[in-house]
Amino acid sequence: MTQLPVLDISDFRADPTSPAARDFVDQLRAICHEVSFFYVTGHGVPEKLDQEIAVQARAFFGLPLSERLAIQNIHSPQFRGYTCNGGEYTAGQQDRREQLDIGPEDPEPVLTADSPPWMRLRGPNLWPASLPDFRPAVEQWLHSIDELGTTLVHGLAAALGQPLDFFDPIVDPHPDFRLKIINYPATVDPASRQGVGEHRDTGFMSIILQDDVGGLQVHRAGQFVDVPRLPGTYVVNLGEMLQLLTSGYFHASIHRVVSPPAGSDRLSIAYFHNPALHATLTPVPLPPELAAQAPGGESVDPSNPIFANFGMNTLKVRLRSHPDVAALHHTDLVVQ
Repeated sequence: MTQLPVLDISDFRADPTSPAARDFVDQLRAICHEVSFFYVTGHGVPEKLDQEIAVQARAFFGLPLSERLAIQNIHSPQFRGYTCNGGEYTAGQQDRREQLDIGPEDPEPVLTADSPPWMRLRGPNLWPASLPDFRPAVEQWLHSIDELGTTLVHGLAAALGQPLDFFDPIVDPHPDFRLKIINYPATVDPASRQGVGEHRDTGFMSIILQDDVGGLQVHRAGQFVDVPRLPGTYVVNLGEMLQLLTSGYFHASIHRVVSPPAGSDRLSIAYFHNPALHATLTPVPLPPELAAQAPGGESVDPSNPIFANFGMNTLKVRLRSHPDVAALHHTDLVVQ
């Protein structure tokens, strides 16, 4: 039994002005104010797309290590590509997972002395050469999941008393989505089960497709609670940008992944629906009844400030999480 709410978005997708859609918006507002972690159903993403991307993900992690390392992220100044097990850090501790990072497909940026540092995050992806069906499956799934993300953001705008398209100008024309295809290997040391450590996500929202193994946990009411897979749903959670934009009325929940038990790996496909890198975010003009319940959206952790410019906030996280890539490609940005 899950302790998190399940929201059906189908009525809002069909007609966001209908009475049933307004009920959905009211539920969304209450949930995102309280916990900001929930399941969404009625999302319209064909099940066959979920199945195909999962098949391709498992095929990728089944490749010989030499083929995965051929697209290792040390070859990418944009922090794209494959990260080995133990190659990423959360809160200074090594995560036990391997993953493939994918973002918007762009040419290498032409940088000048005046280019903002976040421009370095634009560029091409690294794709596995021996899996010709991998990229098409990923891109088809991304197209559908992006539509869901856009619909959810429209619902969040309505929940805050704004027009549906309120957030569109800071997302378009070049949103910086991020896709992480992740394999969590089985526990080796029972005393250290950090699949990924405690953290808040940085963007607008995360949409997660997970398998049945389990391990995702969210901090709620003073303890971590399990977030198991519910068939036909995705897990949705809000990120730091929406916490900042809503002055804390919506908040980014702390969560983590515990390594799976011996004898089983865990597959997770996490999509991060984000603003454009160039976007500088200013607080939403909340209705008075919501503003009265907004405690402020700034980070209380002095080691983890939330920057108003999304590109700088993203770059901050990349440099901290992938010190090997930072040292190789961004030495001028690394604090010695």
